[in-house]
Amino acid sequence: MKVIGVVGARPNFMKIAPIARAFEGSSLQFVLVHTGQHYDHRMSQSFFDELGIPKPDINLEVGSGSHAVQTAEIMKRFEQVCLDEKPDWVLVVGDVNSTAACSMVAAKLGIRIAHVEAGLRSRDRSMPEEINRLVTDVLSDLLLTTCQEADDNLRAEGIPEEKIRLVGNTMIDTLARMVDPARKLDVPERLGVTRGEYAVLTLHRPSNVDDPEILADLLGTLDIIQKKMPIVFPIHPRTRKNIEGHGLLQTLKEMPGITLCEPLSYLDFLSLYSCSRLVLTDSGGIQEETSWLHIPCITLRQNTERYVTVELGSNTMAGTERSAILAAVEDVLAGRGKTGQAIPLWDGKSAERIRDTLIELG
Repeated sequence: MKVIGVVGARPNFMKIAPIARAFEGSSLQFVLVHTGQHYDHRMSQSFFDELGIPKPDINLEVGSGSHAVQTAEIMKRFEQVCLDEKPDWVLVVGDVNSTAACSMVAAKLGIRIAHVEAGLRSRDRSMPEEINRLVTDVLSDLLLTTCQEADDNLRAEGIPEEKIRLVGNTMIDTLARMVDPARKLDVPERLGVTRGEYAVLTLHRPSNVDDPEILADLLGTLDIIQKKMPIVFPIHPRTRKNIEGHGLLQTLKEMPGITLCEPLSYLDFLSLYSCSRLVLTDSGGIQEETSWLHIPCITLRQNTERYVTVELGSNTMAGTERSAILAAVEDVLAGRGKTGQAIPLWDGKSAERIRDTLIELG
């Protein structure tokens, strides 16, 4: 049985790596397609190298562009792949443009679709990822979920029970495998911070970095926090561009408690945040990873598609209001930060459950 696995952007790589490993030696023939949605070395190739992901069998090399242009180009190029390869399943992961684009192609060609990380909902359709999640789940024949909340979302949307399988979180499979080697690296020391005594910041979501007023206000909040504890900020290219464009880079550089660095490879970033006291983020996956590591996470968003990290994990939703963010930071500094509890099936064996489910369904 032939399965095409699709990856397109950095969040996908950690999710596909354990799946590719689990499929080795099985009855499944796995063809890895990289759409090239992230194409520079730091955002793509270094992750393949560190995670041991096999070289993609096919690279569509789509590159950047608007959502419409990128989605259309992926569909054009992926259609020919499906016609040539004639797979039994197309397996897509996460919620990036590649996920939705390849799902639409497969559905129109009558190829069964398996969606890894199905059923997550922010209920905020201003997020492109939410549109991608909704489209992909409607089209999928097999919805592979990370948590009970995702199952409930799908049932509420009328998805038949037989299509839903709770398998756990493949990103946690990767984290469980890589965290010990990562912690042996000297990344915190290289960045001049003491383990367990600093915060890590990630900031890239358009709602936070595109509006100059919101961005300036967030930097003002960070100025207060950096006087209480050091912050390491691996700055996303989009964020750096906007900070420079809005004339805020000098303001940021004048905050002595904030250490700016370039985007890090998977292992280096894992080394950095797994040894931190606190993570401030507007990302999605980091909410899950910090919950598994029991590190307090303060999410700088009004909503999350990963509510299980709030309900059971270490995540606090603070939004972008200064008072809420500072209150959450003070809780951590006072020893009241959330550390969370174990989340069911986040046990490092999700990829094996996915493999077994596909073999069972034939």
